Amino acid sequence: MSNIRQRITPHIRDIGFPVRRLLPDAKMRSVGPFVFLDHMGPTTFEAGTTAGDVRAHPHIGLATITYLFAGAIMHRDSLGSVQRIEPGDVNWMTAGRGIVHSERMPADIRETGATVEGLQMWVALPQASEECEPGFWHYPSADLPRVELDGASIHVLVGSVTGATSPVKAASPTLYAALDMRAGAELSVQPDYAERALYVVSGTVAIDDELVEAGTLIVLESDAEVEVTAQSDARLMLVGGAPLDGPRMVWWNFVTSSKERLEAAKVAWANQDATQFPQVPGEVERIPLPER
Repeated sequence: MSNIRQRITPHIRDIGFPVRRLLPDAKMRSVGPFVFLDHMGPTTFEAGTTAGDVRAHPHIGLATITYLFAGAIMHRDSLGSVQRIEPGDVNWMTAGRGIVHSERMPADIRETGATVEGLQMWVALPQASEECEPGFWHYPSADLPRVELDGASIHVLVGSVTGATSPVKAASPTLYAALDMRAGAELSVQPDYAERALYVVSGTVAIDDELVEAGTLIVLESDAEVEVTAQSDARLMLVGGAPLDGPRMVWWNFVTSSKERLEAAKVAWANQDATQFPQVPGEVERIPLPER
């Protein structure tokens, strides 16, 4: 019997540069609290341009997690946070009742033609926290625990894996880890969280003898211990956590359990309401509300 519940392949989206979108998907809207997964790159951005810059835009009802494999991104938000994120770091931004941020390519990344690659994830906040105060936290790579196994390395980003626990504070049980496996290495994924998925970033792996190629998100069956064997050098991301405490609407950059809250956020952004969506210091551009 297969322990693979669902295989998800990406849809290509253009957000000023192409990304591979895996969540939400028609077959699976969420895994644990994760409702959004974009894989950006690997790509480069031309010097002297603004290619790749994501202008100021709003969020409600979620937390964003930015994690890079290569390159760097500069984060700025309406709380006044200014933070460069580099490979292995975790940027955790809680939108709550409303936050605005931008993500831009640093000048040195453009000038050197450095490759940029990483993941942008969204976590839906519990319904009781959807209107919480916004916040931003940065965790350098060195502050996040690593577990070294025979032929495999686990970087524990959120939650706990094999006894190691990340310092990142999540609003609900959340699992997020980066796995690097050498060819031939084996790893057991324990059923420590109700919902789990593996995203194969690069390489090929076998999950209980079923081959999985790069670019595939594999949703695992609950309560099953799953054996992963690297068929080549491989990089994977392990995600999951407790199921959502109810359905969520995901519209543009807004995640919420309330239709009324969603409509109010649309109006507030369209009307440039600084009470809910303050300006990002130093930013003069903004992404307008989509027509649909």
